[in-house]
Order: sequence, then C-alpha cells, then structure tokens
Amino acid sequence: MKSISVQAARALVHGANEIAFLDIREAGQFVEGHPLFAIPLPYSILEHHIGSLVPRLTCPVLLIDNGDGVAQRACRRLSQMGYTDVVFINGGMPAWEKTGYPVYQGVNVPSKTLGELAEHIWQPTMMTADELAQAAEESRAPALFDARPASEYGKMRVPGAVCIPNGELAHRMSRIGDKPPIVVTCAGRTRGITGVIGLMLTGLDGSVAALENGTQGWALSGRDLERNNTPGALPDLDTAGLAASRQRADTLIERFSLPVATFDDVSRMISESERTTYVFDVRSPDEARKDPLAVASHAASGQLAQATDQWVGVRNSRIILCCDTGLRSALAAFWLRQLAYEVHIVRIDDKLRTLPAPYRVSPPAICGTRSVNASDILGMANVQIIDMRPSTDYRASHVKGAIWATRPGLLATLARTEAEMIAILADTEATAEIYAQDAAELGHANILTVGGGYEALVKAGAEVSVNSLHPEPAEAIDFAWFVHDRHDGNLDSSRRYLAWETGLIGQLDEIEKSAFRLFKNA
Repeated sequence: MKSISVQAARALVHGANEIAFLDIREAGQFVEGHPLFAIPLPYSILEHHIGSLVPRLTCPVLLIDNGDGVAQRACRRLSQMGYTDVVFINGGMPAWEKTGYPVYQGVNVPSKTLGELAEHIWQPTMMTADELAQAAEESRAPALFDARPASEYGKMRVPGAVCIPNGELAHRMSRIGDKPPIVVTCAGRTRGITGVIGLMLTGLDGSVAALENGTQGWALSGRDLERNNTPGALPDLDTAGLAASRQRADTLIERFSLPVATFDDVSRMISESERTTYVFDVRSPDEARKDPLAVASHAASGQLAQATDQWVGVRNSRIILCCDTGLRSALAAFWLRQLAYEVHIVRIDDKLRTLPAPYRVSPPAICGTRSVNASDILGMANVQIIDMRPSTDYRASHVKGAIWATRPGLLATLARTEAEMIAILADTEATAEIYAQDAAELGHANILTVGGGYEALVKAGAEVSVNSLHPEPAEAIDFAWFVHDRHDGNLDSSRRYLAWETGLIGQLDEIEKSAFRLFKNA
C-alpha cells in the first residue's frame, strides 16, 4: 500500500492522465464536504460498485478517507479484486482541508457547477413562479415540461407539468410542438437551465424559459406542489419526427465539432487495454429495455449530464454515447465534453447490436463465511447481532439488543463487544458476507451471517424495537443529511440548497476553473 501527499494527489486529479479519484467515506460524510472531482463510492458498498465506476483494473486509483485507516482496508480489498495501481491520500480528508484547498458540500457538484457556469454564458430566460402563475390565470399558460426522470417527477411536480426528461424533450419536439412559450422545470436549477440551453442549441426559436428554482421556487412562492404523480408515456416519433431529430443532431454535431464514431471505431476503442472506455445507451429507459445493447450500460441522456459521477468514475476517460438519431447523444456529449471527457457519438444499428458485453470486474470470492438460520441464531447463547443495514432501516425497526454499526466503524464496534459469537446482518446476504469477512480479518474468530436477513429474524419470532432515535444524526454517517428534507416542505432547507447551487462558482479556485472546457455562445 502506498500513500501520497495531498499536494501530489491534487496534481494527479488535475493532470492530463486518467485517474479514478474515489471518496470512500460514507454518504453523510461526503455531502458535508469533499474535493470537487472526488467520486462518491462509500466503503460500505465498495465491492458492489467499483467495477462499473472503474472498469479497467490497471487504471490508477486514488482513495481519500477520513484519515481513519479505512483507505488501507479498501486498498487491500481492491488488490484482491485485481486492481494494480491503488494509492491513498496520507491523512485523508482532514489533511485535504488543512491545506486550504476548496471543499464542497452536496452531490453531483461538477455537473451542477457546469450548469451554473453555462447559465452565465448562454443566459437562458428565467420565469419566476409568480410569472408562471399569472400567465395561467390570464389563460396564456406556457407548455410546462418537467426535465427530471419519472421517479423524481412522481414525488412532486409543479401543477400541470408534463414529465419529459432532458434530452427527450428536444428529441421528441416534433410530436410535442415547438410553438412558444415553453417552460422547463426541475427540482432546483441545474436541469431547468441545461434543458433550456439544450432546446436553444437544437434550434428551437421563440420563447423558451426555465422555471426559476424549479419545484422549490414554486413552494417558496407559497404555492402547493402536486405529489404522487403518474407520468404519461413519452410520445412516439414517426418517420418524419425521427428525421427531424437526426437533422437537429447533425446541426449540433457540426456546430461543436462533436466526434462521431463508426462501428469499427467503437470496436477498436473498447478493445484498447490502456484506455478506460465507457459505453452508454442514452435512449429512454423503455427503449433501452425493449432493444438492449449488450455493449452498453443505460444512462438516460439528461441524467448522465446531471449526475455524471454516478456512472463515470475515471477523470479524463473516454465515453461512447449511443442512440438512434444521434440527438440525445449529442446533447449529452455537449455537456460531457465541457467536463473534460473524450466523447464519441454513435448511432445504433444492427452491427452495433452484435458487440458483446464488456468485461465486468467481480467482487472477490468470500471464504469461510458461515450462514445460519435465523431461528438457530435466536436460540444461541452469548451471540451478538451486529446490524449493518442502513441507519434509516435500523431506526424504523430492529431486533432488540442488536447493535448498529457501519462498515468503517466495525473495528470499534467489535472492540466494544464481549460476546463469543458475532452474527452479521446487512441489507443483502451478499453484503453481510463481505462484512463478515471484514470482521474475521479484523481479528474476530467466530463470525456468522443471518440466513434470510432481517425479515427471517422477525419471522422467527425476534423481539423488535421500532421508531428508535438511535443512531443519532452525528453517528449516522451513511445518511446524506445535507438539506435532505428540502422536498418535504422544509422551506429553510430549500433556501439553503438554492444558495448552495448559486454559490458553487464562487468556491472555485483558478485550477478548478480551468478544469471546465467551456463552449462559447458564438
């Protein structure tokens, strides 16, 4: 295992070569402060997600923890999985903060910062909640579209908003109609801004605006949101509609010199062992499900641009974007190029469908873990159940006497436990096996996992505690507390969230500003 200084780490992050900069602290720690380009990958789920985020085993990997020794444990695990070039920052996040380098709250910060930078360049029109409400009262309501995916739209929407996510709106405009005025909304700022810029880029003339501050702006104006919404099906395109989408794509590709790949190009790029290449199908979820591409993972066009760090773990890597007409790929490419990725667009055809699924990194084999029936565990003497499910699940309901623990805190929990036998409980049995192996490696000899998990314990007659106040927020490092209730009526949280978004640009130092490859409005 090798450690490097914060200064050396920052040079790697802002260098020209590939680097997977992974923040392995838990979600609650990450959202309270992290480096700009750190990818959130909590140690608790490391083995399950590292393979998709960092698919190349020889890619350089840089870890940052809380200066608590977790990085060393993660290094060992990644080495077992076959990763060959893993280092960690000496002193972790406390050392990073001590240097005075910028620290950012929240999630998806690079994508959100790009949205704020783009607003300054492209200056999309904003419509306030009051202006939208007045237009509706005067029978001149605009066509209102919600740029978020169906899962988010279902939770809350501005009354009357139709769910057509970013990318899809421009693609399907011939069926929707391009008569002004059109207003795009999201939950805050970014997707409204990027959605309107996308429509501007694809040639939509007339009055196109973003709803200022989205659903939160609507709530802050004193108006109610509609909840438990059911999105309608996206409108299908006929031959003329597909041709119109393709023409918009060609115009956008030419304007910004976006690279278009052939089948042979894709075959060559995915075979190169010294380059990390991601292939994404950016069509709608329904299209990807009905016509799957073995070579590609699915990531809807607008979401990939909004939350890139959920899919792409390697800076300066290569991304291939697939769709039918090229427009949804081109819109995503426009944003991803500005985040310094090498991006290529490919239109789906029968040849592309023949490419096989890529190699997938698998979690390491678990040796020596013993799973025991829940009823047998309840009948054992001197056994301690350690409940390592999410803190929200533990608070809602847990077996009386079970101790809650996180994976990073497992060593400390074991040190406080005098029981001869430990039974590990997690949200899946596969995860419980990984945690049990951790416990064994940390020096505890008698480790079991609970067959069937928590539900099996309840079914076997375990006494249950519900609505617990433990763990307290300071302990529940697995939960992202940062303005988490902004969509549940806490208007103060909404104000703080919106101030956070608009303040992102002001936090950038000169090195970070230069990391964005901004297109000009010309």
